[in-house]
Amino acid sequence: MIKYFFTILFSVFILTNVNSQRDVKSEIIGTPWIGIQYGLNNSTNDLKERFGLLNHLGILAGYKTKQNWFFGIESNFIFGSQVNANYILDNLRDSYGDITDANGNIAITPLFARGFNINASFGKVIPILSPNPNSGIFIHTGIGYLLHKIRIESNNQVIPEIELDYKKGYDRLTSGFCSQQFIGYSYMSNGGFFNWYAGFYALQGFTKNQRTIFYDQPDIPVSNTIRKDFSYGFKIGWLIPIYKRKTKDFYYN
Repeated sequence: MIKYFFTILFSVFILTNVNSQRDVKSEIIGTPWIGIQYGLNNSTNDLKERFGLLNHLGILAGYKTKQNWFFGIESNFIFGSQVNANYILDNLRDSYGDITDANGNIAITPLFARGFNINASFGKVIPILSPNPNSGIFIHTGIGYLLHKIRIESNNQVIPEIELDYKKGYDRLTSGFCSQQFIGYSYMSNGGFFNWYAGFYALQGFTKNQRTIFYDQPDIPVSNTIRKDFSYGFKIGWLIPIYKRKTKDFYYN
């Protein structure tokens, strides 16, 4: 994932330097946008039963028209270390509260949040309190797909009960439809790299459990009802507009 983002970062760096800047102070520019973004979201509703704070690292890519409308796709890798459902391995613990590996040693089994979302987005830049007509209040919304699960680490220890496909009985894999909203501020400078957006972000997942049995609760049927996996927080992004080279004018006597 880190290599993936650095590759994109290098590519857009080259693109922004190859293409000359337009004068964003005097005209609204139609331009492709690529945003590298980070968000910190707090889990709520059903999602709060499993996770706490969640990090979002992703990309916003699309096109801003000459009327300041935006159309694009947003995708985020979701990760975190605050897992509230730490009871999922309690059935593997002995009377001392320990889990042992295949060699009889005490096992270390940290839990992490993992997931992603991808959304088709549309919105608008409203040039209010802005230094140029391409900057201002940035609002966008969208619909798409959300997936999340609990990642169980074993730190290179062999724990037969959670090896290979057995992990699927504990990971709480969940997926489904989602929607998202963002309201903040977008700034496009007249030149250079100082382009950014930041603001309030909310994500609503209407999901279902994808496993048919939870090994820690084998006698309890897995719920098939729609979950409300909601989260909200703040997001900031580095914005890379990609301009076409401006046509030069030539005059002859």
